[in-house]
Amino acid sequence: MGSRNSTNVPDFIFIGLTDSEEIQQVLFMLFLLIYLITVLGNAAMILIIHLDLQLHTPMYFFLSHLSFLDLSYSTVIIPKTLENLLTSNKYISFMGCFTQMYFFAFLATSEFFFLSSMAYDRYVAICKPLQYPIIMSKRLCSTLIAGSYLIGGTESLAIVLYINSLHFCNSNVISHFYCDITPVLALSCTETLNTEIMIIIFASFNVMLSLITILVSYGSILSTILKINSTSGKHKTFSTCASHLLGVSIFYSTTVFIYLKPKQSYSLGKDQVASVFYTMVIPMLNPLIYSLRNKEVKNALIRVIQKKEGSRQVK
Repeated sequence: MGSRNSTNVPDFIFIGLTDSEEIQQVLFMLFLLIYLITVLGNAAMILIIHLDLQLHTPMYFFLSHLSFLDLSYSTVIIPKTLENLLTSNKYISFMGCFTQMYFFAFLATSEFFFLSSMAYDRYVAICKPLQYPIIMSKRLCSTLIAGSYLIGGTESLAIVLYINSLHFCNSNVISHFYCDITPVLALSCTETLNTEIMIIIFASFNVMLSLITILVSYGSILSTILKINSTSGKHKTFSTCASHLLGVSIFYSTTVFIYLKPKQSYSLGKDQVASVFYTMVIPMLNPLIYSLRNKEVKNALIRVIQKKEGSRQVK
């Protein structure tokens, strides 16, 4: 991939977030801290869910995969960004750029369907509790996860191959800090309308299908909650969904702002700030959102720690 264009554009150069060395140093320390929290938070969520048998339920099965996604796509972006901030080398090879673009698009697209699967899981748990073990079987959960990865991988591959077939002969300077679709597409010296239309169709499909699932699921959940007589019962039931709703709201708002618009609407400053939030802050916040507001995760962490301490004392 990329042999056709290599004679014109062998590599790309990131314009980065700022030209100031002082600000770059501050951003390096900030992004490094964010990345460490992201890695530790998401890895801890995966480990706790794996070790505690009481969390071996569909809800936490989806949550562990969400943590894997957040950990993975922040890793696709942040290490290279840290390198660019720390050194004067802001280059990325043609192959490296499209590889980064593919994996980021693949993982981010998959997250749309992960979030909708989690919403459906909450719908069944609250609206059809007696049928929950039957409906949310291990087979269905695995199918939903596999389907999410399959759609994300297929769509992203189609987009990246299509962009790769374009000619890049005017400039190799990317007005961004990573190889995102819109700023790379802006460098093409050939007509990109068909590519833009394909991207908007895919993005609209992902957003609409997953968002409709989420809205219908939570509409039914809200209707069920309103039928509960006790105030404490309403609060307890809704609290189980609050974390997911918060995560969904943050993810969808930034995604729609960045991607559901033509490349002519690209704004260097605004889109970079939104991208920092989307690629770095959200993966860091998700494990905090789902753990700090979740008593089951807190209790599971205590059990895992006590179990480890008990095993040490036995030794």
